[in-house]
Amino acid sequence: MTRPTAGTPAPETAASRADRIGDAALALLVERGMRGLTHRAVDERAGLPQGSTSNHARTRQALLETAVRRQVQREAEVLTPHELPGPESGGDALVDALALALHRYLTDHRSLLVSRYELALEATRRPELRTFFDSAGSTFHTPLIAMMAAAGSPEPERHALSLIAWSEGLMFSCAVGSFHAAVPSRAELRTGLDELLRGMLGDLA
Repeated sequence: MTRPTAGTPAPETAASRADRIGDAALALLVERGMRGLTHRAVDERAGLPQGSTSNHARTRQALLETAVRRQVQREAEVLTPHELPGPESGGDALVDALALALHRYLTDHRSLLVSRYELALEATRRPELRTFFDSAGSTFHTPLIAMMAAAGSPEPERHALSLIAWSEGLMFSCAVGSFHAAVPSRAELRTGLDELLRGMLGDLA
C-alpha cells in the first residue's frame, strides 16, 4: 500500500469533502443568501472540480441537508463538550457556560448565526427540510432540558424553551437586529442569564 510521504497532503476522504462542501454552502448563505446557494457556486467557493457538489448532493434538498448537517457540527464546536457543566455542577456553572457560548457566537461566530437564520427561514417553506432541521436542532435542546432539570427546574422543558427563546432573541438582536453594533460583554451576558434563571429557579446552587 502506498503511504503519503512527509510533506504530502493526506488524500481527501469522503467526510472531509462533505465538510468542504458544507462549509462552502454556509459561506454562500452568509454572503449571497438562499438564492446564491447553487451546486455550481459551491464547487467554485470550495475550490472543487465542477460537478463535485452534484455528485455528493444531487438535489437541492440534499444540498440543504448537507448545509444543515455542517451547521450543527460547527455549532457544536462553539462550546466544546469538556466546557459543558455536568449535572452536579449547579446553576452557577450553567450560567457561566451559557454566557461563554453566547459571547463566542456574538464575537467569533456571527456568520454561523446568519447561516442558521437563512436555513431556518427556508425550512418554513420546505416541509421536508423542516423535519430535518428540527431533528438536527434536537441535539441541542435535549441536553439543555437535562441541565435545567439538574439545576432544580420543576418544569425543565418549559424553562428550557424560555431560556432558548431569550438567548435566540438576544443573539438575533445583536447579530443582525437593531443592536447589531453593540455586543454585550461576557459579564453582561452572565448578568442577564443569572437574572433569567433566578426568576425561574430561585437561588442558584
